[in-house]
Amino acid sequence: MAHPILMPKPGQMTEECVIVAWLKNEGDVVKKGDVIFEIETDKSNMDVEAFEEGVLLKRLFEVGQTVPVNAVCAYVGKPGEAIPDAPAAAAAPSPAVAPTPAVAPVAVALEEVAAGPSAAGEVRLRISPRASRLAADSGVDPRTITGTGPEGRITERDVKAASSKPVAVAAPIAASPALAPAPPRPAVTQPIYVSDPDDDAPRPMTRMRRVIGERLTFSATTVPQFTVTVAVDMTRLLALRTELKSAGIALTITDFIVSAAAQTLAEFPDVNARTDGVSIWPRRRVHVGLAVSIPDGLVVPVIRDADRRSLAELHTLAAGLAEAARNGTLTPDDMTGGTFTISNLGMFGVDEFSAIINPGESAILAVSSIVPTPIVVGEGIGIRHIIKLTVTADHRLVDGELAARFLNALRRRLQDADAFRGELLNS
Repeated sequence: MAHPILMPKPGQMTEECVIVAWLKNEGDVVKKGDVIFEIETDKSNMDVEAFEEGVLLKRLFEVGQTVPVNAVCAYVGKPGEAIPDAPAAAAAPSPAVAPTPAVAPVAVALEEVAAGPSAAGEVRLRISPRASRLAADSGVDPRTITGTGPEGRITERDVKAASSKPVAVAAPIAASPALAPAPPRPAVTQPIYVSDPDDDAPRPMTRMRRVIGERLTFSATTVPQFTVTVAVDMTRLLALRTELKSAGIALTITDFIVSAAAQTLAEFPDVNARTDGVSIWPRRRVHVGLAVSIPDGLVVPVIRDADRRSLAELHTLAAGLAEAARNGTLTPDDMTGGTFTISNLGMFGVDEFSAIINPGESAILAVSSIVPTPIVVGEGIGIRHIIKLTVTADHRLVDGELAARFLNALRRRLQDADAFRGELLNS
């Protein structure tokens, strides 16, 4: 029998993915482990491999289409083998019944319509689902766009190009007396933003930005979050880092913070646990996520078992994950399973900030810039290099006292340069 190839579910929160490339054509020989197609998730791209051998009998979706997870995307089997009937594509809206809009633009059906003249002699619109959705979100009438894709198909790039141009607004059409009156508009519960004439044309949110917004809105509105901040004297640690650099050992401040935070999480397991508000799941392993900024948004690759890693290992892993994040080569496994997140804005001249907890975790650490600061040293005033660390915690699991003890333990580790030196000498 023909074997279905399903759209995988790369992450717990992922509900759909976009097919960005087919590596096999219908009729091609397929072996176990062969990459059949490539997909785009909200965070990265990944390959979908075959688990069966045979030939590619049928591809059910085209490049650019958004497909729900676990949906059948293709079939692999013996040549000539029958496959289940594919679900019929959504029909294009009939011009005879579709009401004429008062103003342009309009949204078209999300499913691509076959090219060619209709019964009425009209040429139907060829547009990918993503391009159609983008056109609707951008306020662009796709009927005014010239497609540059195969057979004149309108692509997402065509819509983006069109959305950057001024769009003429059609004059209102007089209401027909035969039409039923429009239903009353619902009461507005939120203020409506009125565009300023000097505003630039709106642009749609990227898929990544929408997912980030959805997840962090969920966290901010469902989790009772509070913050605690401490100031840490990094003067001795900076001197140690300079000493190590002269000896050919390059470490970043983030490496030291990840190491100290991981050891502190092992000391305070409640900060490393998770809860749904009813039950608490303790975690025996410490997996630290590092927030990395990329052009489209933010990703959080995870260093697993960070409390068991040496400083050199942490440095290598963090650098590799950050590079993969910026190159768009992170895998879903690289970005799942975190138990605690560190967000470091120290390189951007930030005095202090707080972060929102990632769903599924109980705390996040915000790291600011190291600032030379005059403070009391003994009987006088000295200049010390101070950094502000702010932990945002889930109050269902972590109380203020626990958060304070956690941060004080973290501060003690970061201010103990001799302990770091001893670890490096013994590694």
